[in-house]
This record gives sequence, C-alpha cells and structure tokens, in this order.
Amino acid sequence: MSVSRDDFSIAFRSALLQRGASQKFSVLSLIFLALIIFFLDVYGTKFTSPVRGFLNDVIYRISYLSSTPTRYFPKATSNISSFLNVREENKRLKETIEKYKSLELNVEYLSNQNQDLQKILETEYFNKNLNNIVLAKVLVDKNSPFLKSIIINKGTSTGILKGMPVTLNNYLVGRIVETNYLSSRVLLLNDLNSRIPVTLGEGAQAILSGSGLDKPILEYLPDDYSIAKEINVFASGKDGIFSPGTPIGKTNINGEVDLFVDPNQLSFVTVNLISQQKGNL
Repeated sequence: MSVSRDDFSIAFRSALLQRGASQKFSVLSLIFLALIIFFLDVYGTKFTSPVRGFLNDVIYRISYLSSTPTRYFPKATSNISSFLNVREENKRLKETIEKYKSLELNVEYLSNQNQDLQKILETEYFNKNLNNIVLAKVLVDKNSPFLKSIIINKGTSTGILKGMPVTLNNYLVGRIVETNYLSSRVLLLNDLNSRIPVTLGEGAQAILSGSGLDKPILEYLPDDYSIAKEINVFASGKDGIFSPGTPIGKTNINGEVDLFVDPNQLSFVTVNLISQQKGNL
C-alpha cells in the first residue's frame, strides 16, 4: 500500500512539473486569487477600501508620470519648430532687406543719372536743334599720364564722324578722333595731342594746347599780350570743326585754362553733328 502511495505522489509531482500542467496551475492560481479579491471587496470593505484607495493613488500617480512625455513633448516639439521657423523667417527677412537696399541704391543711381540727363537735354534744347545732337554715355575713361581720352557708346550708326566736337552743357570737352559702328573715342582738351584755335575775351587769338595734365595751356599769344586772371576762353572756329564762340574755360595767372567741364568727371556727353555738316558745306 505504501508503495502505491509513493508511486502516486511521484506521478503527481512529475505531472505538475510538466509545462502544460504548470500553465494550468498558474491559471488556477489566478482564478483563486481573483475569487479571494472579489470576496474581500464584497464582504471585507473595511479591509479593502484603504488598500484600494492606496493602489488607486499609486496607479494615478504612475499614470500621470507616464503621460507626462505625451503632454509635454508636443509642446516642446512645437516650440522647437516655432524657433526654427522664426530663425528661417529672420534669415529670409535679412535677405529681403539686403535686396531692397540694393534696389534702393540702384534707384538712387538711376535718379541721379536721370537728373544729369535732364540738365544736359534742357541746355542743348535752348541752344541747338536736338535733331543735330547725339547724347552718349561714357563707357571707358582712358586716363594715362599724358593721354586723356574717353570711349562713348555711340558711333557711325548714329551719324557720328571723325572730327565732330563733343560738348557737355554747351561747354567744349573735346573732339571725335576714332569711330566704330557702335562706339567712338573722344580726345579731350587736356590730352597732350590736343590743339584748338581759341579766342580770348579781348579778341586775342591763341592755341589751346593739352599738357597731359588736368589743365591745358595757352600758346602762340601775341607778343605784347599779358595773361590776366578770369578771362573767358572760346573756340574761334578757324579750324572749321568747332562752332565759333563755344565756351571752354577761364584763364589763370599761370597761363593755364581752368576748364568749365572737369575731364575726370564725365558720365554723359553730347556730340554736335551740325558742325561737321557746316564744315562739309
């Protein structure tokens, strides 16, 4: 009888140690535990109420802490996104401001050019027929130690020929010495190779020669002539190129002529076509 009992106990233990039996035992344990908790909750209110309240507080705290990332992470993400958007917008605004600054400077430059052109055209309108005037822009200023010339953006396509006088605000600047289809070269009055017959205010005749510096000089004056200061110098027109009476500048005590137009500050000039036409006639 004892042997059979031992065999039964061994068999029961081995059955409990099997996987399936252990799972069944775990399920039964959970069922018994649930029943115990149910009866305690129904019939043992004095005992379970504090425990349940404590467990609820713990669960609520854990739930609150566990939900914290989900509550604050969207806000943090939104703040980071807003910061990046503000930074990007600030960058775009800076680029836009720089663009408008550039446009404003460009407008200022064009406005200044427009004012200069209006002055030139108004002066030429009151003194000459605009049909015989070509307005040209200075492209290149060939300023060397002694050779003074400029390149303008008008050529034979607009009727410009070699030898035509170049003026600014009716003051003589130089003459055309080289022509291309779309450009021309102007020899300025202060160029070393420039020679122009001129007349002084008292009627004395002379030659205005370029010195290669900023101011040309007067040569071949009458022997008994004494140069005074502030005497107006005009083109005499004896060469058949320049219109007689075209103002050039004023004399100084050094025998030089202070030009009415600074040859180093030329942006626009006008070419007089009528002088050459008269010369050809």
